[in-house]
Amino acid sequence: MWAYESVFYQIYPLGFCGAPFENDGVTEHRILKVADWIGHIRKLGANAIYFSPVFESDTHGYNTRDYRKIDCRLGTNEDFKEICDKLHEQGIRVVLDGVFNHAGRGFFAFQDVLKNRENSRYLNWFFINLGGDSPYHDGLWYEGWEGNYDLVKLNLQNEEVVRYLLESVRFWVEAFDIDGIRLDVAYCLDENFLRRLRSFCDSLKPEFFLVGEMLHGDYNRLMNDAMLHSVTNYECYKGLYSSFNSMNLFEIVHSLLRQFGPENWTLYKGKHLLSFVDNHDVTRIASNLNNERHLPLIYALMFGMPGIPCVYYGSEWGAKARKQEGDPALRACFDLPQENELTEWIAKLAAAKKASSALTYGAFRSVVLTNRQCIFERATEGERVLVAINADSEPYTAHFDAGCGTAVDLIDGTRHDFGGGSTLAPYSAHFWRCER
Repeated sequence: MWAYESVFYQIYPLGFCGAPFENDGVTEHRILKVADWIGHIRKLGANAIYFSPVFESDTHGYNTRDYRKIDCRLGTNEDFKEICDKLHEQGIRVVLDGVFNHAGRGFFAFQDVLKNRENSRYLNWFFINLGGDSPYHDGLWYEGWEGNYDLVKLNLQNEEVVRYLLESVRFWVEAFDIDGIRLDVAYCLDENFLRRLRSFCDSLKPEFFLVGEMLHGDYNRLMNDAMLHSVTNYECYKGLYSSFNSMNLFEIVHSLLRQFGPENWTLYKGKHLLSFVDNHDVTRIASNLNNERHLPLIYALMFGMPGIPCVYYGSEWGAKARKQEGDPALRACFDLPQENELTEWIAKLAAAKKASSALTYGAFRSVVLTNRQCIFERATEGERVLVAINADSEPYTAHFDAGCGTAVDLIDGTRHDFGGGSTLAPYSAHFWRCER
């Protein structure tokens, strides 16, 4: 599938475009700004873009009002079609956020319930108790997502709700020619709904990609041949930055062995989880690492390990923001993209990833592991790549059987001779492709 061979770039449109937090009802063609970034996205090496919510919402995008209308703060459906067309012309696929667990209070069906109560034809679209009350003092109670009453939980066991959402997806494909959906809070979604969604999307467009947000538990519950193609790898997200901050690379390699290692009990061998070092919900990685010299290394580890790498806009040049500062800080508006040594490094990693079948489809095996260094192998029948990381401030020489005498570094093109040991410079990373 195309997604397994891609590098993703995530944009949170409302923040990216500098839209007001509250929906002011004023149409501004802000989404057209994305066109000015396409050259940067291509130069970075990304060939797929994941847009956080773009549809009409009350505030932050995840409280949807209208599933078939681009948020007026971003522009019009015609504006977004123009952007999708330009991205596709440049070989960049488009994945949208599907917020199907809940809708906003401004959603037409919920507004009808508030107005007509027991006489509303949409009463069973939600989980309503007409004898209760909500924090908004509506004179009725309803289930909100994790106690957030601006997010009204949808009844995904109601056939009318399911049909409405599936037809919305059909509209997205027909209007914008999208290539996939990221399922918000997929871990909350009704599993029968996910099966319906997968079957429906398979019939809509070949290789239509479904990736779900999962935080914990067994990812195979939703990532399988009948549901989702991929899920977010939050286990390794934590392990990536924690390993560098604690100078304990055993942590991330243990997770990778548990997920993708050679043993029969490995959980996700052969599967392609979405890898990331930050996103719109968490502290930016440049603010999360204790040592800024580790910033290029954590990206190298993310691109070298099994999975689909995803880069969050702004983080490719080291933008900073902490979760404690609030969501607006994490979802900032940058006038123009910036380019520095980090962006050039990530572009090299992306090129190496896309040029290597082993880095995309290869098995995972740990070769050398210390607290501050790791070397692991990614291998297919036709290619072997050794990913080597030295997170220390001192050089490190590793002695191991590489299985070949020389290699080419896919990152910078230099040749490497394994004879006499392999010396890793301080704060360095390599993708060595073994030569026969």
